Formats: sequence, C-alpha cells, structure tokens
Amino acid sequence: MRYLAIDYGTKRTGLAICDRAETIASPLMVIQGQKELLQKISEVIEAENVEAVVLGLPLNMDGSEGFQSKLVLKFGKQLQNCLKIPVLLQDERLSSFGAEEKLIPANYTRKKKKKRLDAVAAAEILESFLQQTTHRNSTEPGLPM
Repeated sequence: MRYLAIDYGTKRTGLAICDRAETIASPLMVIQGQKELLQKISEVIEAENVEAVVLGLPLNMDGSEGFQSKLVLKFGKQLQNCLKIPVLLQDERLSSFGAEEKLIPANYTRKKKKKRLDAVAAAEILESFLQQTTHRNSTEPGLPM
C-alpha cells in the first residue's frame, strides 16, 4: 500500500511517502502556510497514487493531548472530509528531534534545514508507522480518524 505521511503545522506542513512494498519512507516536500493546503495535499495524493494518509499526532510526553494535538485532530477531520481514502493517526512524539538528528551530517544552514525539517519529520512518522504495521496482526493499521 502507498502511504502519505503528514507532519502538520500552522506555518509549514511536511509530507513523506513510501514505496508500494512499504519498506522505504522518503521525505517528499514541505508546503508553506495554510492557503490551499488541503488542495495541494489532494493533488499529491492523486499524482502519487496514495491509498491512505498517516497524520502525525503530537501527543505530550505523558501521552495526553495538548493544544497542538487538538489542531491536528481538527485538521485531520477536515482532511478526512475531503478525501476518499483513510486518514490514520500516528503518535509523532520525538519525530522532529529524530529529523534534526538526521540533518546534522548534512551541515545545512539554519534556513536550508528549516526548509527540509518538516518533510524529514514526516518521513520519521511514516517509518514509525510502517514498523508498527509490520509487527501488528491487524487489517487496520494505525488509529483511524
């Protein structure tokens, strides 16, 4: 199955995609701002033949929902209403930290790192999701919206 992962943000939203074999998660792009965000994501889904969306859910370290989680859940409902494919939730705790760690060897300037960070974070979310689905004996990976 082809998944698109989304690291949602009010300023930047990162996208990552996996191959059909569900083995490689790759950063795809970063979308700036909120203007036409749903439309741009829909276009990527169609162009890349995506079958399901994995939306990163930023839980607090204790597992509770905070302000950002509520924004993501609201966005997830909007996304689900405009798509014909499933939207699944994936805990994204520490995904940005992992993404920053991956970008250190590239020695990017702060500006270049900012442009790539959200897409790399989305790839981290997707990698976690794919690892969990390979260890799960269920036909329903992730948490549905």
